Amino acid sequence: MLSGSMIPRAVKRIFDERSEPRELASGVAELEHRGCKHRVRLVNLSSAGAMVICDLLPHIGEPVSLQLGDRGPMLGQVCWVRDGKVGVNFAAANE
Repeated sequence: MLSGSMIPRAVKRIFDERSEPRELASGVAELEHRGCKHRVRLVNLSSAGAMVICDLLPHIGEPVSLQLGDRGPMLGQVCWVRDGKVGVNFAAANE
């Protein structure tokens, strides 16, 4: 589903190869991971993904759901985990 966009945990992004701009965001969101809901802090957001700050250590490729305010849940997969931050790629682009 993510074909080539997953980064090993120890590798830091050197070049920004994202196809869409990310907007800085603030506030809290709810991340569902392994059937449990967790409050997370939102760092940035785009139609294709998000970065959140949390205490979780999910595995790359794990399915998650991100709830932002009154929007419906956005299904996705963990694409990277590093230093208390988690990158999520949404399963379908959200406008």
